[in-house]
Order: sequence, then structure tokens, then C-alpha cells
Amino acid sequence: MQTKAAILYDINSDLKVEKLSLSNPKTGEVLVQMGAAGICHSDFHVISGQASQKIPCVLGHEGAGKVISVGENVTRVSQGDHVILSWLPYCGNCYQCNRGRTHLCKTLQDPVWDGTLLDGTCRFSNDNGEVRQLGTLGCWSEFCVVPQECCVTIKKSVPFEIAALLGCAVTTGVGAVLNRAKITEGQTVVIIGMGGVGLSVLMGAKMQRASKIICVDTNSDLKGLALSLGGTHFIEADKNTDVLLKIQEITEVGADHVFEAVGKRDLQKLAIDYCCPGGQVTFVGLDGPDASIALPTTEITRSEKTITGSIYGSACTDRDFILYANAFLSGELPIGEIVGRHYKIDKINEAISDMLIGKPGRGVISF
Repeated sequence: MQTKAAILYDINSDLKVEKLSLSNPKTGEVLVQMGAAGICHSDFHVISGQASQKIPCVLGHEGAGKVISVGENVTRVSQGDHVILSWLPYCGNCYQCNRGRTHLCKTLQDPVWDGTLLDGTCRFSNDNGEVRQLGTLGCWSEFCVVPQECCVTIKKSVPFEIAALLGCAVTTGVGAVLNRAKITEGQTVVIIGMGGVGLSVLMGAKMQRASKIICVDTNSDLKGLALSLGGTHFIEADKNTDVLLKIQEITEVGADHVFEAVGKRDLQKLAIDYCCPGGQVTFVGLDGPDASIALPTTEITRSEKTITGSIYGSACTDRDFILYANAFLSGELPIGEIVGRHYKIDKINEAISDMLIGKPGRGVISF
């Protein structure tokens, strides 16, 4: 069959939207008609070359859609199911999976990072040969073939644009709050970076009844959205603002929890300063693969600060996609409020540009 897709052919270039051939699902694979897909900075990391990826490649790793057909031995989903796609499939049988840490499973990661299906081959192709798919997904396509391990069935009452954001940003942010930081009622929170992930951290902190939620960003246009979602304070981090002083004025001692949701080394270092003694800093954003910072180890020891990270919201996707979808349906998780813009696939480069200049909310491709 043919499918229209957004393809990266060269680093630091615009994507090309064109028709590709898509072969049928093989054993254990699923053909999905995409309903919606999110625009995430991680996709731009591939475009910029910060994240290594063999090309040509169909980008997009945050999406949801409808199962059109299945290959042999597919047991997780059925034709007609609505599914969220996970870019971090797990085996269920390794050391980490057996301890409930499915997000740390490495068993299936080689093909995921290679941009192939689990058997090491591709389903997208053009006249020049195979075309890879980011995270073994390739959500920026009308149709894609994915491993059944990447599919989580959800209620059909969840709109595709909401389900798509559960596939990355919302789970990454909310999960970091619930699964990794384990925020409790009355604690104080600082969030650095109010993009899709930072806004999701904010929603998670609100769910947990944090007493003060301090949002930090260089873009003042994000203030209204952040406060409407439950932020209690917004600090515009311009060159004339002493962010640390303002946080200390609001909290007196620093925050119980600080989340760095941008993925920049200088902000990660500042996050440690924003944290109170006995508090926790959680790195959620991803910098380059060789990123490192100097840690004030003596001060960390004396103040008993915890420095940790959270990948994909430390989530078990089979459990958490459903949990967060139900929280949306109950009104507890207002995911619709963070959808800022809608695009068709032909406008993918415009969508990426809007994200990079910091337009509020998450951009979503509607198919």
C-alpha cells in the first residue's frame, strides 16, 4: 500500500512529505492508521543530528491510531482497536522487567535505536530502497507498521490527539511526578521549562496537590497557560531576573522537588541550587549523549539532596497509558488544555518551526 509520510533525508534540512510504499505486517506486527501525532523536541534532536539516527527515516514517535490489520501471532491487539504507540517496548522477562522497571528494559532497544522493526528490517520503502522509522514507529505517516509490543489499547472515547500526547509528553511528565519523584500533598515544586513535558509535570504536581508550583521559563507567553493549569507562580528567566532569589522568597528554603524539563546542562546545574536540603532534583529533559555536569558533592552530602533522572516517566506503559487516559476522562488530567496547535502532515516543517520558536502548548498533527 501507499502512505504519505514526513521523511528526513539529510541532517539539518526540512522534512520531505511524499508517498512511500508500506509492506504488510509480518508475524507479531500491526498495521495502524494514524489518528494524531505530536510534535516533540526529540524529533528535532534527530533533525539537528544531536540524536544519531540512520537516514532516510520517517520521523514521529508520539502518536495514536486505529488498528487496521494484524500479522500472525498477534495477541495484544485486534482489528479496530484504538491504540497508543510506545517508543520504549519491553520484553516482560528480563532482570528489569521482573522487578517492575519495564522502562529500563534493554532487550528490544537495538532495533528501536536502529529505526527498524524488531526483526531488523524495514516496512517503509521508496524507489531508492528502505526507509527507516524513528523509534520503530514513524508516527508522521498516514499509516505505519509497528511491533505489537509498541501498542497499548485504550477506550475509544479518548480522542486521538489526547491519546497521542500520552504516547510521550504526558507520560514523561506526569510519570516523573508520580513514579519517580513521588510528590506528596503539600510539597513545593519548581519546574524548569514549560514545553509539553514541563506542562505535563505541572499537571502531575497539581494532581498530587503540591502546595506551590513554580514555573520557570524564558518565554513569558507561556505564563497564562501555566497558571491556568495550576501553577501558583511564574518566573520569567531573563538576564535581569535572579531566579534563585525569587524561588527562595517564595519557598523560604528552596523547593522540595525540582524538575529540569528542557535538557540543558546549565539548567541542570541550576536545578540543584533551586532544591532545598533533603529535597530531590529530577532530570526529565535529554541533553546530548555525552552531556555531563560538575556536581558539588560535599554540598550534596551535607544537604542530603537527591539527584536522579526519569526516562519516559519511569512508566510501565501498559499500566500508565490506561491510568492517565482514565484520568483525562474523569477530568483530573486536563490534557486538552496543552494542545496548542493543529496541523496536517503537509505542514510538518511549519509545525517544527512553531515548536522551536516556543509557541505555547503542544503541536499536533491530525490525520
